[in-house]
Amino acid sequence: MSESRPTASVLVTGSELLTGHVADANGPFVARALGELGFAVSRVLLVGDRPEDLRSALEFVASDDLVVTSGGLGPTADDLTAEVVAGFAGAETEVDTALQGRIHDRVAGWASRAGWAGPALDAATAKQARVPRGASVLEPVGTAPGLAVTRPGGPLVVVLPGPPRELQGMWPAALESAPVAELLTRVPRAEATLLRFAGLPESEIAETLRDLEAELDVSGVEVTTCLRRSELEVDLHPLPGAEPVARELAARIVDRHRRALVSDDGSTTDELLAAALGAKGWTVATGESCTGGLLAGRLVDRAGSSAYVAGGVVAYSNEAKTALLDVPAALIEAHGAVSPEVARALADGARARFGADVGVGVTGVAGPGGGTGAKPVGYVCFCVTTADGQVIARDPQLPGGRADVRERSVDLAMHLLLRATGVTGPGAHR
Repeated sequence: MSESRPTASVLVTGSELLTGHVADANGPFVARALGELGFAVSRVLLVGDRPEDLRSALEFVASDDLVVTSGGLGPTADDLTAEVVAGFAGAETEVDTALQGRIHDRVAGWASRAGWAGPALDAATAKQARVPRGASVLEPVGTAPGLAVTRPGGPLVVVLPGPPRELQGMWPAALESAPVAELLTRVPRAEATLLRFAGLPESEIAETLRDLEAELDVSGVEVTTCLRRSELEVDLHPLPGAEPVARELAARIVDRHRRALVSDDGSTTDELLAAALGAKGWTVATGESCTGGLLAGRLVDRAGSSAYVAGGVVAYSNEAKTALLDVPAALIEAHGAVSPEVARALADGARARFGADVGVGVTGVAGPGGGTGAKPVGYVCFCVTTADGQVIARDPQLPGGRADVRERSVDLAMHLLLRATGVTGPGAHR
């Protein structure tokens, strides 16, 4: 193991991922979880289902302390991850009959209804229960068990299933398995700091970091930046002993960019908004045009959202705006469907329709067509109104294509809702 942070790699298998038709959800999840545990993640690799590709990838990352694979644990002939990892570790494989029985119990009912109980089922469960000798077995979340396989001289290989629900469900058990738990005792832990900003370009953070590096010795702090949901994440990972420097660095970054700060403890806009609405006992209603229900969907993504989301209306046509949210037809005629006036009428109409404490209206030109000189593509009008008389309005021109404009509209609407609750947020400064 290295003297600083131990290294880890993630190998995500599945030929379907290489076609671009299926997006990888496992690599980002595992990489982030490993980073939070104190590992330096060297790489995330996507490899096809061909065994020679997985063998090559394992050899490529063999110098790491930990390798996590996902996928290739099913009952079909091309699911060969366990077999390839066994060969990499120099271990023979054998059928764990007790494990086979547990897998059989999980699928027997479905297999019987599907008409393939009997020899076909026995062959499938035997394949999934064939494990490297000496490996730690992780109980299936679906039908595929996971494995923790120690290779003489390293690395430790943790083999997890491909479906994201199963992988994430198995992750706690993987960390508790004896080989991983033993490795974690040797991982130097240092508390990371995650800062979130909105409306702040990466170039400004880069300039700030260059300035601060001239004043502080930050060699013991790894700083990464990532743009996620229109928010810039600045992640500070100190090595053991460098925590005071990381705290000082974080404080100085926040001091320079406080107006754009969302949170200095990693809390997301969604978490802050949910907490603020809950604390005030407020409910929210949406009146959406160009976002087509994306904002309501974002609000109800969180468990427990029924406590504060009253409802929403997608009023795309002018007639729907008038019929469903009482936006006066004369108002649309006078100012246009995309206008600050109509955005306010949508907010008021949604609030009245659902008896909510807060209403938010969004109407805009998402593109790629429909723009004019006065109202170009990306021009979006927002308004948040509250039962206690607050009116918060914005009408920026948002960059990007149609999907970008709609996604950024949802982000800004969330920030404006957060501001309406009294939580200082970046929406106050746009």
